[in-house]
Amino acid sequence: MSKLLSPLSVLLVAFLTASSAAAQGLTADVAAGEKKIAMCLGCHGIEGYRSSFPEIYRVPMISGQGAGYIVSALTAYKAGHRKHPTMRGIAIGLSEQDIVDLSAYYEASGKAPGARVRASVADDSAPAIELVRRGACVACHGVTFNKPLDPSYPKLAGQHADYLFAALKAYKTNTNSSWGRDNPVMAGVVQQFSNAELKELAEYVSSLPTELRTTPQSGFK
Repeated sequence: MSKLLSPLSVLLVAFLTASSAAAQGLTADVAAGEKKIAMCLGCHGIEGYRSSFPEIYRVPMISGQGAGYIVSALTAYKAGHRKHPTMRGIAIGLSEQDIVDLSAYYEASGKAPGARVRASVADDSAPAIELVRRGACVACHGVTFNKPLDPSYPKLAGQHADYLFAALKAYKTNTNSSWGRDNPVMAGVVQQFSNAELKELAEYVSSLPTELRTTPQSGFK
């Protein structure tokens, strides 16, 4: 496994350097970020809200997610490395300062009392654990999937299974003009799995205790 992890780590660092460089030197302002979330509330501020493109899935919980990852994701949408018409349209309108402020706000909002924690892993999860081993997932996302090894990587534990499944499949798609994710490391990981295996992997990770939640806003509660 060590022979696999070394090139994965090198590739991922190289891929994320460009997406995180834009935020260097900027000071995040949580209070300012809270004033900029209006464009986020229609999806991420509603518990259980579902996207219908390119398939139906619950939008990800982002309260409690690491700020570094949110910066990386928004920068990737803005640059076109992640293809999603709605997210790209929003990200293009954000300045680098907007991105770091929003990211800081959503990381901080997950630390408020009442964060939802999902049930423990089921006893019959051994096949899924083997999938995790095959994908070397813990090399980046950590053994609990709550403490990624780099701030640019996402917390995955407890995230909606249908979103995780859609995201994993998106890494298999890099030729569609409106959908897919261009990430050489994740593309290499997901290609070894069938969609059925990706779904099982997503369901396992979703079953883990989570630090993520949806923060309802006034008018959406």
